[in-house]
Amino acid sequence: MFDLKNFISSRITHRAESLFLTDVERNHFHLYDEIRGKSVLVIGGAGTIGSSFIKALLPFKPGALTVVDYNENGLTELTRDLRSSYNELLPEDFTTYPFDFGGPVFEKLIASSRFEVVACFAAHKHVRSEKDHLAIEAMIRNNVFNTQRLLELLSQSPPQHFFAVSTDKAANPVNVMGASKKLMEKVLLAYAAKFKIVTARFANVAFSNGSLLYGFEERMRKQQPLSAPKDVRRYFVSPEESGQLCLLACILGESGDIFFPKLDEGQMQTFSSIATQYLQDRGLIAQNAQSEEEARALAREYQPGDPYPVYFFDSNTSGEKLYEEFYTASDTLDVERFEGLGVVHGQAEIDIGQVAKVQRDFETLFAESDVTKEKIVSLLGRYLDDFKHQETGQKLDDRL
Repeated sequence: MFDLKNFISSRITHRAESLFLTDVERNHFHLYDEIRGKSVLVIGGAGTIGSSFIKALLPFKPGALTVVDYNENGLTELTRDLRSSYNELLPEDFTTYPFDFGGPVFEKLIASSRFEVVACFAAHKHVRSEKDHLAIEAMIRNNVFNTQRLLELLSQSPPQHFFAVSTDKAANPVNVMGASKKLMEKVLLAYAAKFKIVTARFANVAFSNGSLLYGFEERMRKQQPLSAPKDVRRYFVSPEESGQLCLLACILGESGDIFFPKLDEGQMQTFSSIATQYLQDRGLIAQNAQSEEEARALAREYQPGDPYPVYFFDSNTSGEKLYEEFYTASDTLDVERFEGLGVVHGQAEIDIGQVAKVQRDFETLFAESDVTKEKIVSLLGRYLDDFKHQETGQKLDDRL
């Protein structure tokens, strides 16, 4: 019988134990002292990483847990999952709120509460979100402006620990999502002198909600072909590891730290190789189609026991890096402090006053009647020297 958790550990991460197990064990008492009895706010907590963070947090016995996510169905499932598996660890003061962290109701929550630990996972996190000026405006508002507004709200009564998730795609960004997160990092570092602020650049989280690998499960359930690039290589962590990474960074990091998993280049994998292994572990053989049309036709005719249709292709979509990286040549690194984690020592490049100017510049551009994707990309480039947008005219939404 196919076991997804076992497939992730044996075929994707190739780790029987978590990459961060040693760091969690070595710092157990420190984590316990910093979390026990504390009031914790998790924003975007219904997603894969946010919920994994919560599961990593609960054994250290927070005194109160508040989870905010605009995905009401996701919050419902999170509550059911935690009540079913972690009920004995849930604090009596456990509350979920289905609203947006950029809205007025969220502002009332912050004004009426005192949180000692705040972790934010709310973000546009897919390269697929790069479509036109409307999609990009929404991404920048969420990833940059909402984060800045959150920092301003928290500045009135700063938490002891604040964490916001970034992305590997912020290192030498070639897509707008990565650029928006790199700009978010600049905003975080501008506030890092006011209170403790930490972030992390991520590997892909295997089978996380909305990811390509998660899509494999959905495609098979609906008897649709598997489709994946054969030349794109990525690092992977398990959902459990993603939660531990964020918890360690949030609690143990120093203000301005940017964490990343210590993985070497040989651990990157292609999506097509994972797809082939995924079918094999389900007792199936991949049948390679030469086009999307052929793959769809084969799927319509598929019968149990037949080879399963797949379509593997060379990537040509805008902003799709062929490989993953967590830091640049100019970054100052610390790879000695933790066993499974490296740290970039972030340096503030703009101050809070300049952050306000950045926002005004984008608001002015967004208000123009003739705003275009190209104009937004150009403005991002003014604030991000290392942003080299990769435009091919092809979107991920044009793929299976």
